[in-house]
Amino acid sequence: QVLFVESGGGLVQPGGSLRLSCAASGFAFSRSTMSWYRQAPGKEREFVANIISTGGDTNYADSVKGRFTISRDNSKNMVYLQMNSLKPEDTAVYYCKTPSRSEWGQGTQVTVSS
Repeated sequence: QVLFVESGGGLVQPGGSLRLSCAASGFAFSRSTMSWYRQAPGKEREFVANIISTGGDTNYADSVKGRFTISRDNSKNMVYLQMNSLKPEDTAVYYCKTPSRSEWGQGTQVTVSS
């Protein structure tokens, strides 16, 4: 059973930081690209960032480039998203996923507000 458990979300002021974590299980994590997506209220889910299996290459949406950093720990089956200089438009539910599987986790809510 493929499972993603996201955590680390919360309420933060504009300009603040959060670190999201995702625990993955049920598939060959160390051989899989991992991605973060987000869905804001009333909007479609959108790509945020991904990282290849070795961690040697990453990609980011233009809206988060330079502010967010994706990383992974294959020894723990974990993927992370460090989010700095947060803006109100970053408010969304954040999800992790591997492109090779259709399952989604429950997500973690990030709210950026003063």
